[in-house]
Amino acid sequence: MYPSSSHAARSLAAALLLCTVAACGGGDRDPVLGFDGSAYPALNTPLAPATPGVTPASPAVSSVVALGGALPFGAFGGSAGITNQGVSTVINNGAIGTTAASTLVTGFHDAGPGCTYTETGSNIGSVQAGVFTAAPPPTVNCPTEGTASTAATALQARADALAAYNALAAKPPGPAAGGGTGNLAGLTLAPGTYTSAPGSFMIQGGDLTLDGQGDPNAAWVFQMASTLTVGGPGAAFPANVILVNGAQAKNVFWQVGSAATINAAGGGIMVGTLIAQQGASVSTPGNATLATIDGRILSLNASVTMVNTVINVP
Repeated sequence: MYPSSSHAARSLAAALLLCTVAACGGGDRDPVLGFDGSAYPALNTPLAPATPGVTPASPAVSSVVALGGALPFGAFGGSAGITNQGVSTVINNGAIGTTAASTLVTGFHDAGPGCTYTETGSNIGSVQAGVFTAAPPPTVNCPTEGTASTAATALQARADALAAYNALAAKPPGPAAGGGTGNLAGLTLAPGTYTSAPGSFMIQGGDLTLDGQGDPNAAWVFQMASTLTVGGPGAAFPANVILVNGAQAKNVFWQVGSAATINAAGGGIMVGTLIAQQGASVSTPGNATLATIDGRILSLNASVTMVNTVINVP
Protein backbone atom coordinates (compact mmCIF):
# COMPACT_ATOMS: atom_id res chain seq x y z
CA MET A 1 0.00 0.00 0.00
CA TYR A 2 1.42 3.41 -0.94
CA PRO A 3 1.41 6.29 1.56
CA SER A 4 -1.06 9.09 1.08
CA SER A 5 0.06 12.20 -0.76
CA SER A 6 -0.26 14.28 2.42
CA HIS A 7 1.94 11.81 4.34
CA ALA A 8 4.57 11.87 1.58
CA ALA A 9 4.55 15.65 1.56
CA ARG A 10 5.11 15.77 5.34
CA SER A 11 8.00 13.28 5.03
CA LEU A 12 9.62 15.31 2.28
CA ALA A 13 9.30 18.52 4.26
CA ALA A 14 10.93 16.90 7.31
CA ALA A 15 13.80 15.59 5.19
CA LEU A 16 14.40 19.00 3.67
CA LEU A 17 14.42 20.59 7.12
CA LEU A 18 16.97 18.05 8.35
CA CYS A 19 19.21 18.81 5.42
CA THR A 20 18.87 22.55 5.96
CA VAL A 21 19.82 22.31 9.63
CA ALA A 22 22.71 19.95 8.86
CA ALA A 23 24.07 22.22 6.19
CA CYS A 24 23.83 25.32 8.36
CA GLY A 25 25.34 23.66 11.41
CA GLY A 26 26.41 25.67 14.43
CA GLY A 27 24.10 27.00 17.08
CA ASP A 28 22.28 24.97 19.69
CA ARG A 29 20.56 21.62 19.20
CA ASP A 30 17.15 22.06 17.59
CA PRO A 31 14.49 21.54 20.32
CA VAL A 32 12.10 19.76 17.93
CA LEU A 33 14.43 17.67 15.79
CA GLY A 34 17.12 17.08 18.39
CA PHE A 35 19.73 17.71 15.65
CA ASP A 36 22.40 20.34 15.20
CA GLY A 37 24.34 19.00 12.23
CA SER A 38 27.37 18.05 14.34
CA ALA A 39 26.96 14.39 13.42
CA TYR A 40 27.89 15.34 9.86
CA PRO A 41 31.01 17.49 10.27
CA ALA A 42 31.82 17.32 6.55
CA LEU A 43 28.68 19.33 5.89
CA ASN A 44 29.87 22.03 8.30
CA THR A 45 33.44 22.32 6.95
CA PRO A 46 33.85 25.23 4.54
CA LEU A 47 35.80 24.62 1.35
CA ALA A 48 39.31 26.06 1.44
CA PRO A 49 39.49 29.01 -0.92
CA ALA A 50 41.83 28.68 -3.87
CA THR A 51 44.99 30.77 -3.65
CA PRO A 52 45.05 33.21 -6.57
CA GLY A 53 47.96 32.67 -8.93
CA VAL A 54 49.00 29.33 -7.40
CA THR A 55 49.26 26.31 -9.67
CA PRO A 56 47.69 23.34 -7.84
CA ALA A 57 49.43 19.97 -7.85
CA SER A 58 47.72 16.62 -7.90
CA PRO A 59 48.07 14.61 -5.82
CA ALA A 60 49.62 16.44 -2.88
CA VAL A 61 52.72 14.94 -1.31
CA SER A 62 51.42 13.01 1.67
CA SER A 63 54.62 12.64 3.67
CA VAL A 64 58.19 13.79 3.74
CA VAL A 65 60.72 11.29 2.40
CA ALA A 66 62.95 9.76 5.09
CA LEU A 67 66.66 10.55 4.67
CA GLY A 68 67.97 8.29 7.42
CA GLY A 69 71.74 8.50 7.74
CA ALA A 70 71.91 11.17 5.04
CA LEU A 71 69.93 13.64 7.16
CA PRO A 72 72.91 15.35 8.87
CA PHE A 73 74.82 15.97 5.64
CA GLY A 74 74.90 19.32 3.87
CA ALA A 75 76.90 17.87 0.99
CA PHE A 76 77.77 14.33 -0.03
CA GLY A 77 80.09 13.48 -2.88
CA GLY A 78 79.13 9.91 -3.68
CA SER A 79 82.24 7.84 -4.32
CA ALA A 80 84.13 10.73 -5.95
CA GLY A 81 84.67 13.37 -3.24
CA ILE A 82 83.90 17.03 -2.59
CA THR A 83 85.85 20.09 -3.68
CA ASN A 84 85.64 23.66 -2.43
CA GLN A 85 87.18 26.76 -3.98
CA GLY A 86 87.10 30.16 -2.33
CA VAL A 87 87.44 31.29 1.27
CA SER A 88 83.79 31.88 2.21
CA THR A 89 82.29 28.39 2.06
CA VAL A 90 80.49 27.30 5.24
CA ILE A 91 78.42 24.20 6.00
CA ASN A 92 76.10 25.33 8.81
CA ASN A 93 74.46 22.76 11.07
CA GLY A 94 75.71 19.86 8.96
CA ALA A 95 78.48 17.53 7.84
CA ILE A 96 80.04 16.61 4.52
CA GLY A 97 81.09 13.18 3.33
CA THR A 98 82.02 10.71 0.63
CA THR A 99 82.60 6.98 0.49
CA ALA A 100 85.96 7.76 -1.14
CA ALA A 101 89.29 8.33 0.59
CA SER A 102 89.88 11.52 2.57
CA THR A 103 92.30 12.68 -0.13
CA LEU A 104 89.31 13.30 -2.42
CA VAL A 105 87.97 16.02 -0.09
CA THR A 106 89.74 19.33 -0.75
CA GLY A 107 89.38 22.84 0.59
CA PHE A 108 87.71 22.07 3.92
CA HIS A 109 88.33 21.83 7.64
CA ASP A 110 86.18 20.99 10.64
CA ALA A 111 86.47 21.58 14.38
CA GLY A 112 88.72 18.59 14.98
CA PRO A 113 92.31 19.50 15.92
CA GLY A 114 94.43 19.35 12.78
CA CYS A 115 91.51 18.08 10.68
CA THR A 116 92.13 19.96 7.45
CA TYR A 117 91.46 18.56 4.00
CA THR A 118 93.97 19.96 1.49
CA GLU A 119 93.23 23.58 2.26
CA THR A 120 95.23 26.38 0.66
CA GLY A 121 95.19 30.12 1.23
CA SER A 122 92.55 30.55 -1.45
CA ASN A 123 90.45 27.44 -0.73
CA ILE A 124 89.06 27.39 2.80
CA GLY A 125 85.74 25.89 3.79
CA SER A 126 84.36 25.43 7.30
CA VAL A 127 82.27 22.39 8.26
CA GLN A 128 80.39 22.54 11.56
CA ALA A 129 79.44 18.89 12.02
CA GLY A 130 82.44 16.94 10.75
CA VAL A 131 83.83 15.26 7.65
CA PHE A 132 83.14 11.56 7.01
CA THR A 133 85.31 9.61 4.57
CA ALA A 134 87.22 6.37 4.14
CA ALA A 135 90.88 6.10 5.20
CA PRO A 136 93.43 7.55 5.51
CA PRO A 137 93.11 10.30 8.13
CA PRO A 138 93.45 13.71 6.49
CA THR A 139 96.54 14.60 8.52
CA VAL A 140 98.68 12.91 11.15
CA ASN A 141 97.17 15.31 13.68
CA CYS A 142 93.62 14.11 12.98
CA PRO A 143 93.51 10.40 13.87
CA THR A 144 89.76 10.38 14.60
CA GLU A 145 88.75 11.02 10.97
CA GLY A 146 89.36 8.96 7.88
CA THR A 147 88.78 5.83 9.94
CA ALA A 148 86.68 2.69 9.72
CA SER A 149 84.05 4.46 11.81
CA THR A 150 83.77 7.55 9.59
CA ALA A 151 83.80 5.29 6.51
CA ALA A 152 80.87 3.29 7.91
CA THR A 153 78.93 6.51 8.52
CA ALA A 154 79.57 7.60 4.94
CA LEU A 155 78.49 4.24 3.52
CA GLN A 156 75.26 4.35 5.50
CA ALA A 157 74.57 7.92 4.37
CA ARG A 158 75.06 6.93 0.74
CA ALA A 159 72.77 3.89 1.11
CA ASP A 160 70.04 5.96 2.74
CA ALA A 161 70.37 8.73 0.14
CA LEU A 162 69.91 6.10 -2.57
CA ALA A 163 66.82 4.76 -0.80
CA ALA A 164 65.41 8.28 -0.59
CA TYR A 165 66.18 8.87 -4.29
CA ASN A 166 64.35 5.68 -5.24
CA ALA A 167 61.38 6.63 -3.06
CA LEU A 168 61.16 10.02 -4.73
CA ALA A 169 61.43 8.51 -8.21
CA ALA A 170 58.72 5.96 -7.39
CA LYS A 171 56.09 8.54 -6.49
CA PRO A 172 53.25 8.77 -9.00
CA PRO A 173 54.05 11.43 -11.62
CA GLY A 174 52.49 14.82 -11.08
CA PRO A 175 51.69 17.80 -13.31
CA ALA A 176 54.29 18.82 -15.90
CA ALA A 177 55.22 22.15 -14.33
CA GLY A 178 57.10 24.34 -16.77
CA GLY A 179 55.41 22.73 -19.76
CA GLY A 180 57.49 21.61 -22.70
CA THR A 181 60.61 23.47 -21.57
CA GLY A 182 60.54 22.44 -17.91
CA ASN A 183 61.31 26.03 -16.91
CA LEU A 184 59.91 26.76 -13.45
CA ALA A 185 60.85 30.45 -13.45
CA GLY A 186 57.99 32.78 -12.63
CA LEU A 187 55.74 30.03 -11.28
CA THR A 188 54.05 29.81 -7.89
CA LEU A 189 53.45 26.17 -7.00
CA ALA A 190 51.20 24.59 -4.41
CA PRO A 191 52.44 21.52 -2.49
CA GLY A 192 52.64 18.34 -4.53
CA THR A 193 54.69 16.23 -6.90
CA TYR A 194 55.82 17.78 -10.19
CA THR A 195 57.31 15.79 -13.06
CA SER A 196 59.35 17.24 -15.91
CA ALA A 197 57.82 16.67 -19.35
CA PRO A 198 61.09 17.09 -21.29
CA GLY A 199 63.05 15.16 -18.64
CA SER A 200 64.85 18.15 -17.14
CA PHE A 201 63.93 21.13 -14.99
CA MET A 202 65.39 24.62 -15.01
CA ILE A 203 64.83 27.89 -13.19
CA GLN A 204 66.01 30.52 -15.65
CA GLY A 205 64.84 34.08 -16.22
CA GLY A 206 63.04 34.45 -12.89
CA ASP A 207 62.42 32.91 -9.49
CA LEU A 208 60.32 29.95 -8.38
CA THR A 209 57.89 30.47 -5.48
CA LEU A 210 56.62 27.59 -3.34
CA ASP A 211 53.39 28.43 -1.50
CA GLY A 212 52.79 26.40 1.66
CA GLN A 213 49.22 27.72 1.93
CA GLY A 214 49.54 27.90 5.71
CA ASP A 215 50.54 24.25 6.16
CA PRO A 216 53.99 23.82 7.82
CA ASN A 217 54.01 20.17 6.67
CA ALA A 218 53.41 21.03 3.02
CA ALA A 219 55.90 19.21 0.78
CA TRP A 220 57.15 19.35 -2.80
CA VAL A 221 58.83 16.70 -4.94
CA PHE A 222 60.38 17.54 -8.31
CA GLN A 223 61.08 14.51 -10.49
CA MET A 224 63.38 14.70 -13.51
CA ALA A 225 65.03 12.03 -15.62
CA SER A 226 68.07 14.14 -16.44
CA THR A 227 69.42 17.55 -15.43
CA LEU A 228 68.52 20.41 -13.11
CA THR A 229 69.81 23.89 -13.97
CA VAL A 230 69.22 26.84 -11.66
CA GLY A 231 70.23 30.31 -12.85
CA GLY A 232 71.16 31.65 -16.25
CA PRO A 233 70.79 31.45 -19.15
CA GLY A 234 74.52 31.08 -19.45
CA ALA A 235 76.72 31.97 -16.51
CA ALA A 236 74.74 35.09 -15.60
CA PHE A 237 71.52 35.84 -13.74
CA PRO A 238 71.26 33.84 -10.50
CA ALA A 239 67.82 32.47 -9.64
CA ASN A 240 66.08 31.90 -6.33
CA VAL A 241 63.57 29.50 -4.81
CA ILE A 242 61.27 31.54 -2.56
CA LEU A 243 59.23 30.01 0.28
CA VAL A 244 55.96 31.66 1.34
CA ASN A 245 52.98 30.96 3.61
CA GLY A 246 54.63 28.37 5.86
CA ALA A 247 56.68 26.48 3.25
CA GLN A 248 59.86 24.97 4.74
CA ALA A 249 63.15 24.00 3.11
CA LYS A 250 63.18 20.61 4.85
CA ASN A 251 60.06 19.61 2.90
CA VAL A 252 61.36 20.31 -0.61
CA PHE A 253 63.00 17.51 -2.64
CA TRP A 254 64.68 17.42 -6.05
CA GLN A 255 65.21 13.98 -7.63
CA VAL A 256 67.78 14.56 -10.37
CA GLY A 257 68.41 11.75 -12.86
CA SER A 258 71.84 13.01 -13.91
CA ALA A 259 73.61 16.19 -12.74
CA ALA A 260 72.68 19.55 -11.23
CA THR A 261 74.15 22.98 -11.91
CA ILE A 262 73.23 25.60 -9.33
CA ASN A 263 73.74 29.32 -9.99
CA ALA A 264 76.91 29.14 -12.05
CA ALA A 265 77.41 32.90 -11.68
CA GLY A 266 77.29 32.77 -7.89
CA GLY A 267 74.60 34.36 -5.77
CA GLY A 268 71.01 33.21 -5.53
CA ILE A 269 69.24 30.99 -3.00
CA MET A 270 68.44 27.37 -3.79
CA VAL A 271 66.09 25.53 -1.45
CA GLY A 272 65.54 21.87 -0.62
CA THR A 273 67.27 18.51 -0.55
CA LEU A 274 68.76 17.74 -3.95
CA ILE A 275 69.67 14.10 -4.65
CA ALA A 276 71.48 13.63 -7.97
CA GLN A 277 72.80 10.53 -9.64
CA GLN A 278 75.81 12.15 -11.29
CA GLY A 279 77.07 15.03 -9.23
CA ALA A 280 76.35 18.68 -8.65
CA SER A 281 78.15 22.01 -8.92
CA VAL A 282 77.37 25.24 -7.10
CA SER A 283 78.79 28.44 -8.62
CA THR A 284 82.03 28.41 -10.63
CA PRO A 285 85.66 29.35 -9.90
CA GLY A 286 86.33 33.05 -9.61
CA ASN A 287 82.88 34.02 -8.31
CA ALA A 288 83.09 35.91 -5.03
CA THR A 289 79.33 36.39 -4.62
CA LEU A 290 78.00 33.86 -2.14
CA ALA A 291 75.68 31.16 -3.39
CA THR A 292 73.27 29.88 -0.74
CA ILE A 293 71.72 26.45 -0.33
CA ASP A 294 68.99 26.12 2.28
CA GLY A 295 68.98 22.33 2.22
CA ARG A 296 71.39 19.64 1.02
CA ILE A 297 73.39 18.71 -2.07
CA LEU A 298 73.70 14.90 -2.17
CA SER A 299 75.32 13.06 -5.06
CA LEU A 300 75.08 9.30 -5.25
CA ASN A 301 78.02 8.68 -7.57
CA ALA A 302 79.96 11.67 -8.92
CA SER A 303 81.58 14.53 -7.03
CA VAL A 304 80.13 17.74 -5.60
CA THR A 305 81.98 20.99 -6.26
CA MET A 306 81.25 24.38 -4.76
CA VAL A 307 82.69 27.88 -4.83
CA ASN A 308 82.03 30.38 -2.01
CA THR A 309 78.87 28.54 -0.98
CA VAL A 310 76.90 28.67 2.25
CA ILE A 311 74.83 25.55 2.97
CA ASN A 312 72.27 25.82 5.77
CA VAL A 313 71.14 22.31 6.69
CA PRO A 314 67.50 22.38 7.86
